[in-house]
Amino acid sequence: MLLVIVSMMANEYSNKTLKQNLIDGLSKKEFVLSKFYTVILLALISTVFVFIISVILGYIYSDFNEFSIVTTDLEYLFAFFTKLVGFFSFGLFLGILVKRSAFAVGAMLVWLMFEGFVKVMSYWKLEDYIDQIMQFFPLEAMANLIKEPFTRLSAVQTVAKQVGEDLSKDFSVQPLDLMIVYIWTAIFIYLSYILLKKRDL
Repeated sequence: MLLVIVSMMANEYSNKTLKQNLIDGLSKKEFVLSKFYTVILLALISTVFVFIISVILGYIYSDFNEFSIVTTDLEYLFAFFTKLVGFFSFGLFLGILVKRSAFAVGAMLVWLMFEGFVKVMSYWKLEDYIDQIMQFFPLEAMANLIKEPFTRLSAVQTVAKQVGEDLSKDFSVQPLDLMIVYIWTAIFIYLSYILLKKRDL
């Protein structure tokens, strides 16, 4: 999906459709909003797809057949949707910034490595505060919305107890994590607009 977003922006530049749309009367604000609406639509489609697959697998593998039980923890779907909107908005910003899909994806990977580097380097000096610091980075904030679900599996919990490990964690979606992703999403969309506004097309 990220490739779809950055390719969409790259094609706007390479095919001159962005310039043509602006000539035809579309404002730069309306253009960015139209792309953001596309981001929301793609995130919604992905979320609905995951929901349908989850319900099907829930009925196949769950010991319960009640719809309310199969569809428990729907807050994770909302978090998944929020995560996708934030991630795609980041991709939209990079697509506008770099103008080339391959370079935009590369820039995303560079940023991911940068966050990892900061996390590793900060660990030596700020071990007790590393999580509080890293939660404000965009990709880390998106990852925090849905914490790794593997250790929630009952089989994993059973094995852990047998070897004396405690894998109990707070897997709930935290309002602060949601708020951080919302803020980053707004920043990415605003920066996309500012780039288009100041750039000579």
